[in-house]
Amino acid sequence: MLKYFSFVVLLATVHCQNNNGDLESILSQIFGTPPPGGDAANPGGKEPVVTPIPTDNKNQGPVTASTLVPSVSSNAGEVDTSCRTEKGEVGECVRYFLCNNNNNTINTDGFGIIDIRIRDGPCESYLDSCCLLPDQRPPEDPITPKPPPKEEQREGCGWRNPRGVGFRTTGDVDSESKFGEFPWMVAILKIEPVSATDLDGQQLNVYVGGGSLIHPSVVLTTAHYVAKANKLRVRAGEWDTQTTKEIYPYQDRDVGTVEIHKDFNGGNLFYDIALLFLTKPMDLAPNVGVACLPPPKQKARPGTRCFATGWGKDKFGKEGRYQVILKKIELPVVAHRSCRDLLRKTRLGKFFELHTTFMCAGGEAGKDTCKGDGGSPLVCPIEFQDERYVQNGMVAWGIGCGEDGTPGVYVDVSVLRDWIDDKVAGQGYDPNVYSRY
Repeated sequence: MLKYFSFVVLLATVHCQNNNGDLESILSQIFGTPPPGGDAANPGGKEPVVTPIPTDNKNQGPVTASTLVPSVSSNAGEVDTSCRTEKGEVGECVRYFLCNNNNNTINTDGFGIIDIRIRDGPCESYLDSCCLLPDQRPPEDPITPKPPPKEEQREGCGWRNPRGVGFRTTGDVDSESKFGEFPWMVAILKIEPVSATDLDGQQLNVYVGGGSLIHPSVVLTTAHYVAKANKLRVRAGEWDTQTTKEIYPYQDRDVGTVEIHKDFNGGNLFYDIALLFLTKPMDLAPNVGVACLPPPKQKARPGTRCFATGWGKDKFGKEGRYQVILKKIELPVVAHRSCRDLLRKTRLGKFFELHTTFMCAGGEAGKDTCKGDGGSPLVCPIEFQDERYVQNGMVAWGIGCGEDGTPGVYVDVSVLRDWIDDKVAGQGYDPNVYSRY
């Protein structure tokens, strides 16, 4: 469950969703460096990716490092990938899409059925299959899902993939999303030097918050996460932050220009909106797509059930853990005045006024967004269009993380749509990319 985070609104008792603490404390609590050798988006391995520490199946604590890497044989450090199938045959652990097995785990059309909770099978990774040597395929010839018939192919923004892409999952009983389910979801990273005395040395990608891809070259997010950052990077197509074994890789792009609303107020988060313009566009792929935005002033109707997504904490405070697999939570939109009245019952007090740039969703006990979800999209279904969504909000702030049923507060994208169009067009990009639905 995405729960929520709090912030400073003229009161010292409310806290901002901000990850601007010192790098060491962030790394020690949240992040870990992957083993050397690079990854799908960074084959050179020169800039290690810093991602949330995984938790075990019951969220009782961090998984130890020994569970994240293959065992090593005694032969000069060679990795031992041998395994035994259920029939006792000796095989080798390979990525699920590199094996021709057709045993209800991996199907020949590439659409596997994978249990994301199984981490104690014959292979270390749940995305690996114990494959007999004759069944193995070369990496350049993976099993890929069959493309949909031409008449079923979808164009434009806002298409959700509720069954995922590339493989199906079971065991996702804790609000985990499917791989590629929300293809517009991005992670925003800040580039930090490993050593404060060697600013040009090895770099780390430190998770900052969420955002949405609204154009191959443009990301929408909240200003409070990026206003003070110097070097930013955007990652699209991410899902499980502790593996690069999915059939479609994530994509990293550097941010060239940051546009922040001129009226943004870091104290009360009014006009909390920013656009990140990338130095190179994202390549659209099954797991990378663009979000739709609502027309100006076209608000989501109260009661509409929408999805919020993110890798943020599962609860507020020290006990909360950042999520490994992208989470989703379904929340109802709450009317602006009703939300204000509910917030007045909190420590904000009876004179609190909810600014016009905010909207609300939630209010169901135990269900909310939380710390680390800031900037992430809230998407609502488009009427009469199955599996298509429009981004009405961005995670902004809240009181706690859904403990007492208080709604979470989101930036109202429809109120700021004209500003978005003006800045996007000003950089030479077409706003129609996120408008046609």
